[in-house]
Amino acid sequence: MSLLTSLSRTSAPAAVVLMRLMVGGVFLSEGIQKFLFADDVGAGRFARIGIPSPELMGPFVGMVEIICGALILLGFLTRLAAIALLLDILVAIFSTKIPILLGHGFWRFSVSKVAYYGFWGMLHEARTDLSMLLGLLFLLIVGAGAWSIDARIASMRR
Repeated sequence: MSLLTSLSRTSAPAAVVLMRLMVGGVFLSEGIQKFLFADDVGAGRFARIGIPSPELMGPFVGMVEIICGALILLGFLTRLAAIALLLDILVAIFSTKIPILLGHGFWRFSVSKVAYYGFWGMLHEARTDLSMLLGLLFLLIVGAGAWSIDARIASMRR
């Protein structure tokens, strides 16, 4: 069995398309916004929170989110795209939500101004990140579902 076939294999129902629309749509739109509003959510934000080389990392992360978000929406190479975006969202949680949990900067990352800090403040600020994390884990486990390019590839290879 080829690597492409094993990555494309899915026995998940067609309803997985709803998860792909949510997860892929959020990452695609966030990636586009890193270019449209670079000072607020791209390189400028990366510089404020302490991401190294923000002028390179902002556009790089934006492209990863656009490409992988689009792949997830299409249901093509879904598991590979999910792995890349899992790394993306874990860095986001580590660099922005852990400082909120602690109430102060952490390692090289500075804390954002939020209404309240600590556990509840972190949970409030992390609700989208945690939803995306769980959605990506779901897609990594079950695959793209019956209505996907991955499913067509897998069925053609059988």
